[in-house]
Amino acid sequence: MDLMEYIDKGGVIVYILIFLNVIGFTIILWKFFTLPRKNTIINHIKNKVTNNSSINSQIEYEVKKLESGLTIIKNIATVAPLLGLLGTVIGVYKSFEAITQNGLGDPTIFSNGIGIALITTIAGLIVAIPHQIAYNHFISLIDSIELKAKKEISEL
Repeated sequence: MDLMEYIDKGGVIVYILIFLNVIGFTIILWKFFTLPRKNTIINHIKNKVTNNSSINSQIEYEVKKLESGLTIIKNIATVAPLLGLLGTVIGVYKSFEAITQNGLGDPTIFSNGIGIALITTIAGLIVAIPHQIAYNHFISLIDSIELKAKKEISEL
């Protein structure tokens, strides 16, 4: 079987997972190209800090802006395995339905449902794992930016 056959066999859940994957990787690429410029971001925060505003509140505000989009990545990482599990339950249900209608005489009767179950589980994990890794990486980057900004700005 080629990739498209697996996707078709997985059904609507795999298509939902592909859609979520496209959205998530778009955000991941955007963050990948914008967040690593730590010094530029810290200089931007320094320029935004004014004497009238609290330094910590201004830093927190700027850091919150850096975190935009990360909630979507985290939600995809959380929801993808659950969608895979939903596909598993649907596949197993279809297997039992086939067994109920045709009996256990032929094992290929329920193999279609088991195939759906495995494909959706695999797809859910394939989507979730890189999103979780990316989310953790970006949160770590943002935390280091925040710490460095607080250190450098407090020294001024």
